[in-house]
Amino acid sequence: MNNDDIANVKNYLLGLQDRICAALEGEEPTARFIEDVWERQEGGGGRTRVLAGGEVFEQGGVNFSSVSGINLPASATAKRPELANRQFHAMGVSLVIHPKNPYVPTSHANVRFLIAEKAGEPTIWWFGGGFDLTPYYPFQEDVIAWHKTAKAACDPFGDDTYQTYKQWCDSYFFLPHRNETRGVGGLFFDDLNEWEFAKCFAFMQSVGDHYSQAYVPIVQKRKNTPYGERERDFQLYRRGRYVEFNLVYDRGTLFGLQSGGRTESILMSMPPAARWQYNWQPEAGSPEAQLYEKYLQPQNWLGL
Repeated sequence: MNNDDIANVKNYLLGLQDRICAALEGEEPTARFIEDVWERQEGGGGRTRVLAGGEVFEQGGVNFSSVSGINLPASATAKRPELANRQFHAMGVSLVIHPKNPYVPTSHANVRFLIAEKAGEPTIWWFGGGFDLTPYYPFQEDVIAWHKTAKAACDPFGDDTYQTYKQWCDSYFFLPHRNETRGVGGLFFDDLNEWEFAKCFAFMQSVGDHYSQAYVPIVQKRKNTPYGERERDFQLYRRGRYVEFNLVYDRGTLFGLQSGGRTESILMSMPPAARWQYNWQPEAGSPEAQLYEKYLQPQNWLGL
């Protein structure tokens, strides 16, 4: 790995942000992303893009950041104590999309690259990322299509790659205090440096490039589905789970806050509206109950 490699990763990430924003704007009649370019006093900066009040997307953010610091935060070193007291450079694209229509799932994706350095010791680098889907009124055909695209992203990199990172996603996006998954999963990987740099970078690119291929067709299929107050209320209630996960468990959120990141950009993942209700339970046999009974536990969607 050399400076050209690092520049290539950064250029890919900037281009990925452009392509994803264009794909999402293609589903909106008039709403567009606004861009906020920012600098970080400790080093680096980023390019935050937010779309709000759209006819399809109630709110969505697609962020690029490239930041550096003297010490990796605790969220990065908790499971890897050998990284403590190392300077770091972290760059990535992170996005969360909260649609307006409850029949369109929320989606999240992230791809990132980190370098940790310490004088007199070898440089440590790794890639991470993935994408996952959080439906409110799920359709099994959409979930299967989502996972087929996730598998297609992994297939060139080994027969067990999809299964490994699918299972990691199921275990990562899990709310222990609710005993349920955040949604229907997808892919999650971290600390990836077991292959040579070029192959690791190629895998990160494959995951990043397949996100729009997985998500946009679902948006197109469901964005005009009629809905009423009941569906909207349930969407807001389930969004509360999204908030709980992001603020309590998500390593990316914790990394950003602990490293002195830009709070507005970090918390753009929060939905614009959500609600909590004491001890709410879905009515037996209802569409809402179907989400709990059929979709919020890890399962083999592709029958592999």
